[in-house]
Amino acid sequence: MKTLIVYAHPEPKSLNGSLKDLAVSTLRTAGHEVRVSDLYAMNWKAVVDSTDHDPDASGRLKVALDSGRAFDAGTLTPDVLAEQAKLRWADMVILQFPLWWFTMPAILKGWVDRVFSFHFAYGVGEYSATRFGDRFGEGTLAGRKALLSVTAGGSEPHYSDRGINGPIEDLLFPIQHGILYYPGMEVLPPFVLYGADRLTDEDYPDIAKAWTQRLLALESTEPIAFRQQNSGDYEIPSLRLKEGVEPAGRTSFGLHLRD
Repeated sequence: MKTLIVYAHPEPKSLNGSLKDLAVSTLRTAGHEVRVSDLYAMNWKAVVDSTDHDPDASGRLKVALDSGRAFDAGTLTPDVLAEQAKLRWADMVILQFPLWWFTMPAILKGWVDRVFSFHFAYGVGEYSATRFGDRFGEGTLAGRKALLSVTAGGSEPHYSDRGINGPIEDLLFPIQHGILYYPGMEVLPPFVLYGADRLTDEDYPDIAKAWTQRLLALESTEPIAFRQQNSGDYEIPSLRLKEGVEPAGRTSFGLHLRD
């Protein structure tokens, strides 16, 4: 298996840094190939602007169209092209990051904004009376798996069904469903560590054991059962879930999970 780890934390000695290092050593020891995009070490440019699409930028920047034009012409910036090549190479993509203000760090979101360009990660496929492009279970990154490894400052009950922060499944839905599943990757259940700021050195052996077990089971772990957009469950072109497809009482993001 070929794994790309996209790592977003400014401190190499952080818990996130340790989890990244453990993933690299565990997977390589198990015979897998591993590449790491350490975004802070790379000084990753997190802001999309016209320089990403020169010389194919229009007079008035239109990010989607201009990024697609540059992608088609092969003129996206070298850093973006390198990350796209890593995604094509990978069988598995792990995003390692702390949950900051209920989402990923800005540098990781900037990686997505720039790397997931038009015609690379979206805007592909057939648009017709029965299809609405290749996305949500189909697309250019289909055949790959993805996993979020996330540290959260709050305790686990804070992220439960009645927790003040909202269910962790809901907080991660925009990333898991809207970023990873959108271009076709199968998304495995996340690895989440709660109360990260209060963990001690004495807690780490148990954490390392749990993370190692998850890593060694990647190939056999069942993905989250998101519905495919073009499977017949959604009306085209409204993309509304058909009435009665979901189990009784299911609402919100849960509607987009198969039984």
